[in-house]
Order: sequence, then C-alpha cells, then structure tokens
Amino acid sequence: MSKDLLAPTAAQSYDASSIEVLEPLEAVRMRPGMYIGGIDERAYHHMAAEILDNAMDEAVAGHANRIEVELNADGSVLIRDNGRGIPVDPHPKFPDKSALEVILCTLHAGGKFNGDAYETSGGLNGVGSSVVNALSDILRVEVARNRELYVQEFSRGKPLGPVEKIGPAPNRRGTTVIFHPDPEIFGHQTFRPSRLMKMVRSKAYLFSGVEIRWKSALPDGDMPQEATFHYPGGLAEYLSDQLAKESTYAEKPFAGKVGFREKFGVPGSVEWAVNWTPMRDGFISSYTNTVPTPEGGTHEAGFWAAILKGIRAYGERVKNRKADQITREDMLTGGCALISIFIREPQFVGQTKDRLATEEAAKWVENAVRDHFDTWLAADPKSAGAILDFLVLRAEERLKRRAEKETQRKSATRKLRLPGKLVDCSASNRAGTELFIVEGDSAGGSAKGARERNFQALLPLRGKVLNVLGAASNKLGDNAEIRDICEALGVGMGAKFRVDDLRYDKIIIMTDADVDGAHIASLLMTFFFTQMRPLIDKGHLYLACPPLYRLTQGAKRLYVADDAEKEEWLAKGLGGKGKIDVQRFKGLGEMDAKDLKDTTMNPASRKLIRVSIDEDESGSTGDLVERLMGKKPELRFQFIQENARFAEELDV
Repeated sequence: MSKDLLAPTAAQSYDASSIEVLEPLEAVRMRPGMYIGGIDERAYHHMAAEILDNAMDEAVAGHANRIEVELNADGSVLIRDNGRGIPVDPHPKFPDKSALEVILCTLHAGGKFNGDAYETSGGLNGVGSSVVNALSDILRVEVARNRELYVQEFSRGKPLGPVEKIGPAPNRRGTTVIFHPDPEIFGHQTFRPSRLMKMVRSKAYLFSGVEIRWKSALPDGDMPQEATFHYPGGLAEYLSDQLAKESTYAEKPFAGKVGFREKFGVPGSVEWAVNWTPMRDGFISSYTNTVPTPEGGTHEAGFWAAILKGIRAYGERVKNRKADQITREDMLTGGCALISIFIREPQFVGQTKDRLATEEAAKWVENAVRDHFDTWLAADPKSAGAILDFLVLRAEERLKRRAEKETQRKSATRKLRLPGKLVDCSASNRAGTELFIVEGDSAGGSAKGARERNFQALLPLRGKVLNVLGAASNKLGDNAEIRDICEALGVGMGAKFRVDDLRYDKIIIMTDADVDGAHIASLLMTFFFTQMRPLIDKGHLYLACPPLYRLTQGAKRLYVADDAEKEEWLAKGLGGKGKIDVQRFKGLGEMDAKDLKDTTMNPASRKLIRVSIDEDESGSTGDLVERLMGKKPELRFQFIQENARFAEELDV
C-alpha cells in the first residue's frame, strides 16, 4: 500500500473540529430511521400511529371517549381527541416556552415518565410527537383547554410563532394535531387510506371505551370514506366478526380480561380472544398499550405457555395420552388469537415498538390466562374435546411428516436424486440445519472448506437466478437454478409448497458484498416471496453478511463491511504498529476458507439478517416487489426518481 493512503489528508483528519453537534430535532431529520424505522411506506404511516397513540392514551386513562381521524385531500392527517388537552402554560424549566412547545420541540419531553399523568401509555419515551414535528413540513396543534382555544404552528421541528389564544371554546375540549409529512424526507409518498383505516379500526377494538370516527377525502377502492368504529365487546367481538363466515371448534372464542393489580400488585391488565378453525391458516395479533407488536414478545410467549399447559393438563384429565405431543407449533395451526396487554413502562426492542421485551409480562400473562383457560375447558367439554382432538391430530401429522422427511433425506442421498452441485450435510433431520445458497463454483469451493459438515449444506448457483416476476410462468419449472433450489429444499412452488417439507431449518442467501451480489440476493428473495411465501413468514430465510475488506497490521486482522468503516479504521489505526494492508474481496471466491468461516459462516462469530415481512399490513410489500421487480420498467424508473436522493455511498 502507498504511504500516501495513511497520510493525514484533509479527508482523513480527525480533531475537535470534526465533532459535529446537532440540535436534537436536526438529528431526527438527518437519521429518521433511528426514530421511525426508515423512510419507507411503513415509517410514513408510523407517524400517524405516533399521534394516534397519544390520543388513545388519553382515552385509556379515562379522559377521552371520542377520537376523530381525517385524511385530507392535500395528504395531511388530522387527529382530534376530546381529552384534557396538552398544557399550554409556561414550563417550569423553560419559562419563556409553553409546555406545548417543549413537548413538540424537545426529545424525551412528555407526561408519561413518572406515571402520574398516565398509568399505562403507548407513548413512553417522550419522542413520538417531537419526531413527527421534526419530519413534517407543517404541523398545527389546537388545544381546547379551560374553555379556551389555543393554537401553535410548526415547520420541520421549529415553531413558527408562540402559542396563541384564539378565543373562547365553551363546548370543546382536547387536542387536535394536523400534520403533513415533509417531502424533503419522504419524497412523493402519500398516505394509503385503507392502511390508515385499518390502523384506526384496530385501536377501536383494543379499548372498548372509545369511539373512533374515520373520514377520508381520498378514495381507495371499496373502502368507506366515512365510518365509525366502536366495539363494546372488545377483542371477543372483533374475533367473532373475523371468523363469522368460518366454522370453528368452539362456538364462542375463549376470551377474557384480567387486571394485574389484585393478582400481582402492579397496574395493568391483559385481554385476549382465541379460537381454532380448520378453514384457514392461523394468525396472532398482539398489542401493548394499544401499540401493535408484529414481532410478538414476552406477552405472546406467556399467552401460548398458558394455552399449551392448559390443553395438556386437560388431555391428562380426560386420559388422552397423546396430548403431551402437542407443541406451540401445533396450536398456531388454525389458531386465531388476539392479545392486548396494558402495563406501566413496557420495554420494547427499538423505538418502533415491534417486539415487547418486558420479562415480567410473560409471567403475568401466563398466570392470568391459565386459570381462566382451565375453567373454560371444564365448563364447555364439547368445545374442549373438539379443540383437543384437532390439536392432537395436528401433532400426529407433524410427527409423521418429520419421520417421513428424515427417511426422504436418507433415501434421497442414497439414490442421488438431489441436485448434482448440492453439498449436503450429514444431519439426518432438519432441526438446526442450514443451506447456504452461493453464487458460482469459486465461492462454493471456499464455502465448502469453511462449513461445518454435520449441519451446513451448500448449493452453488451457475449465475443470476431467473426474475420470476419478469418471466412467463411456464418457464419457472424449466429454469435449472430454480429447479435445483426446489429439489435441494425438497419442496414445490406456489400452491404445491409445504413448509413442513423443508429439508433445512435455515436457508441462507450468501452472495458477494457488491452490487452484483445484492442483485442476485434480490432475485432470490423475489423468488421466495412469490413462490414460497410461508418460508419467509415462518422465519426460515436469512441473508449472510460477508465483509468487503480485510485490514491487516502485523498479526492483527480486522474485517470491515464497507468503505466508510474502512476509512474510519485507517484514520485511527488498528492499535498496532506498522503499515496497514488493505485487501478488497471482489467476491466470496477470493476469501480463503478461514476468512469465510470466521466472518460469515461460523454461528459463533457471524451476523445474519432474517428476512421478514411487515405482517401488520396487507398488500404493501407485494405492491413494492411488483414495482421494483415486475415487468414494467416505468415503475422502477419512478421509484428511482422518488428515492435516488436518499441513496448514499453507491458501489457502482
């Protein structure tokens, strides 16, 4: 390496002047992904959820019983509640600012930290309103409080003036927020009425004491442009509506609501509803303080633990020995469940609150639900017997398929019916096994030396797999790469796919850390999404994360993922002495087996990205895949125009 690369150039200088201090809301605008998970459609709609959560907190606390949500023709959203109204008097720590301005312009400012104003709440970090303010080109707040109306407007996180008293409002109370997401951040995106209405409806059945009125100035198919949602029966009523046209094993769902204070001495409660049906795949929707948790968490774990223990105990009482074979996997087959928990200061994984991490919640939910489930089963032996028989049947089918699959793996290996380039593992069953799909024989050679033979298998591809959205359906079965993938996995495509037939527990796409590798990974993910969707839904698909560079200084060796990380380490050194050698891996085939094993394949040291889909919505992911990978290039061009300015550090 040239010594010039290690010289303290202007680009590499690192001193006090290099430290940039951002105002809090400027940091939000620079890195919105840290606060709302990105700048995609999901993040865009998450902004509305943040404001709606605040209105719901007022309702759950008993201060509001009506919420209005309106999608306006200009793309702005109005959310109004009839609660107490945000305080507008001067803040004690900032006497020159109103409490309203402090809440809207300061991160970690709110009334939900000490629990005095809200016993349970969905907005916990004092971040939601201020983040929405920072990411909106216009935001207007109207507060009807003490029979007076106050207004303040903001733009991109900054007040356009102080809070103003507009006049008397004797028949009005509460807070109204009108905001429009900033096109500088989100491009030309707009709210989808159907997605917003689904969010609104879910909030209504999560708290029976609130009525939510929906109105949209923008049409969206057959969706009503005005509706009122109110569910006095809570989750039980909603689940019964969902399954009204389908046969179920219980005439009425197992449903209930239990407070935690009497049983555990803590504020909060859990509400649930569950039933089983042979007519559809199961689903589970869980919530914490009315916030959706699509990735589940401890409350889901506690709920299913209670149901599993309860059904096994019932099986023992009625002398059905096969009940012990039932697992959580069997219960989820045909099981349709809704779980809503209210607790103080819940711990989430990330600001977007996709997964609940509060450990105590598992114990609280399990103990609260278990007693009621035992009583329900004993009181309705007809439904209990039907559910038990169904779950035992599912367990027997699962065990039978597992035995058949183990036999198929052995017989397939003996008869050489697997793809010729497949390097199989030695394990006789699927549990814990991994299939790495790699590009090219060169990469396959390195991976073969790096793998663990007993549980890691390899399938090298000859090149870029067929774009299944750009090809005729009759070409799929004739494509060699697709045929090899199906044979290696032991499954069919489309309607013929059965997730239980998978020969491997993890399918890991391992491509080069460059643009071509990313393209191949995109083609493979498109294939799995369109032809083997349950494989993704059940958490079997992953992306490997190989490094782009290796930095060596004497005996010290460091692997880095991208150019920015490389430059950072070059600037500050590796902690040793002497010249730093930089090797760029043009492909996985250039990495020796030790490099590949240490960085990408060894479970103890590697990093994997699980491919998942936003389950909270319907259709948006499929629309995006069709837009990017489908037959219409004009849709791709439009997407590039809308999002090109957000791209950074392109490797072209």
